[in-house]
Order: sequence, then structure tokens, then C-alpha cells
Amino acid sequence: MQIIPLTSVASQNFTIQLSNQNCKINLNQKSTGLFFDLFIDGNPIVQSMLCLNRVGLVAEAYLGFTGQLVFIDTQGTDNPSYQNLGSRFLLTYWTLI
Repeated sequence: MQIIPLTSVASQNFTIQLSNQNCKINLNQKSTGLFFDLFIDGNPIVQSMLCLNRVGLVAEAYLGFTGQLVFIDTQGTDNPSYQNLGSRFLLTYWTLI
């Protein structure tokens, strides 16, 4: 498991390499929750996925992403919100065997 560093801002995007995959991640807080986009080499893999506590963000392996991204609430069972990203709400990357 790898913890992906985040900041507590309502909208952020960054690039990161995960298992030799060139990933771009966007996180956007809306009134209905925190939303997630994932691109690999510029190709969309997941767009506008609602972030939920301990629920994988990449629904199907056929989408072309190796591994899984999961938010974890370290203090309970709330869904993530931008105010505590990187501290209470951790974005984790899991490699799958």
C-alpha cells in the first residue's frame, strides 16, 4: 500500500507514477461530495467518480489501470471531504496480485 500525498484544498490535480503508469489525478469538491478523475498517459480511465470511504475508485480491471485507489477515513467512517485530505482522509494505492 502507498499513501498518495494530498493537500486540503477544494480542487487539485497532480501527476504521479503508480506501478509504472503515468497517472494524472483530479480531485474536486462539489456540494454533493468529493469527485475523482484518473487519466493514464492522457487517456481517461475514470471520470467524475464520487469518493466514498473504503470503496475502490476504479470499478473494473478492464479499464486499463493496474491496482486500486481507495480513500480511507482514519478517524471513522465518513466519506472524504477536502478539509481533511492528507490527514484524516488518506488516498491509498494498492497493487493487486
